[in-house]
Amino acid sequence: MRQRALCTDLTIVGPALLNDINLGPLVINGSLFDTGRPVLVVPESAEATLSPRRVLVGWDSRVEASRSVREALDLLAGAEEVRVALVDPEATCTGNGTEPGADIAAYLTRHGAWVSVDRLASAGKPVATVLAQHAIDTSADMIVMGAYGSRRLRERLFGGVTRWIVGKPPLPLFLAR
Repeated sequence: MRQRALCTDLTIVGPALLNDINLGPLVINGSLFDTGRPVLVVPESAEATLSPRRVLVGWDSRVEASRSVREALDLLAGAEEVRVALVDPEATCTGNGTEPGADIAAYLTRHGAWVSVDRLASAGKPVATVLAQHAIDTSADMIVMGAYGSRRLRERLFGGVTRWIVGKPPLPLFLAR
């Protein structure tokens, strides 16, 4: 599998593989960590497309999020609407900057995407829940986000946004690391 994924632009994980609790996570992790290629996770109830009309970008100003946006740039530039979602963003001189989401919105706009920024409050809910609900509320066709922003062992032990969303994606999920 690794050898084939090295010679592709994207690994697609469909419902059958996603529902295989033994093989699915291995393919997703192997593709992301061993090949550096992005993965498109397509749940059973979703329609796979490489031309989504509305895309939600889960943004946290980390390298993984930046890489996912860069890998999905053609998809994002071709979409009718791109919503950059930040959950509980803090304005800082580093990280998010003084205007959270403005830098990535400007980058995407320079590449032809129609972008809006949504700053969301978690209200104590997990980030994954907030992103998934916002994607549904905004009728997104796909979520684009960075995978495994936390240390890999921590993600395995405690979960994390990537693990939760990969396990229960509400719609197609484009991941890059």
